[in-house]
Order: sequence, then C-alpha cells, then structure tokens
Amino acid sequence: MKKYDRQRLILSLIEHHNTETQEELAELLKENGVTATQATISRDIKELRITKVQTPDGLYKYTVLDTMHDSLNERLNKIFKSSVLSLKINNDMVILKTISYTATVCGWTITNAKIEGIAGIITGHDTIFISIEEGHNPEDVVQKIRDISL
Repeated sequence: MKKYDRQRLILSLIEHHNTETQEELAELLKENGVTATQATISRDIKELRITKVQTPDGLYKYTVLDTMHDSLNERLNKIFKSSVLSLKINNDMVILKTISYTATVCGWTITNAKIEGIAGIITGHDTIFISIEEGHNPEDVVQKIRDISL
C-alpha cells in the first residue's frame, strides 16, 4: 500500500475508533490489511498532524489537529457572542461595534466563518468595517454574521 493510501486509512481509523496508542493503531491497520512499523506509524502521525487529546471520560485518544481548530473556533464564537454590541448597515458597508479591544478577535471569527459576499474586513479596537461585494445583499451578510452568535 502506498503512503498516501495508508495515511488516508489512518485518518479514517482514528476518526472511527478511540485509538490510544501506536500499537493499537498498528493493530487496526493490520486488521485492514496494512503492515506498518512503529517508526512508519510515528512518521505518519507527525506528517498528518495527529495529536492526543483527553476524552470526557479521562482517557486519551488520537485526533487530527483540525479537531483542535474546531475547538478554537468554538472559543472564538463564544468571545464573538459576548463582545458584539451592535451591527448596522451603511450602504454597502456593515459596521460592527464591539467591546473595547475585541474587534480583532471578532473580525478573525467572521473571516473564519467564510461568509460569502464579504469583500474585506478592517478592524480597530472596538469597530469592524465590513465591505460587501458588489451584487451581494448586505442584509444577507448581516444575517450570516448574526448566525455566528446563535
């Protein structure tokens, strides 16, 4: 099996199994017809950006760092929810007021949401200016921004 295929299988296995050790991962690979050395698995783990996280029941399992990114997004969304004071539309611009010194984090949260119709964002320490792309409805963009805080 090629490296790419093995790594795809590893990602699938850690997504569907609570795998705690490289030995368990090697066994799962073997059950799927792939023999890999501990060194190969270790390299794959590093290349795939796999790490261990603690589960709610106190055990540890492998996960991809994108899961960690999702956790960061959840935290950013919480900051966003508690920081936004007002949102208003001014022609093709949305002006968002925040608690002092949270505009940058809120702007990053909006950027991470990948909302269609946003041409650009400028943040200050308590204000965000959002330029709406031509042909997009500012009300639709505002609703998508509000959806972040739900």
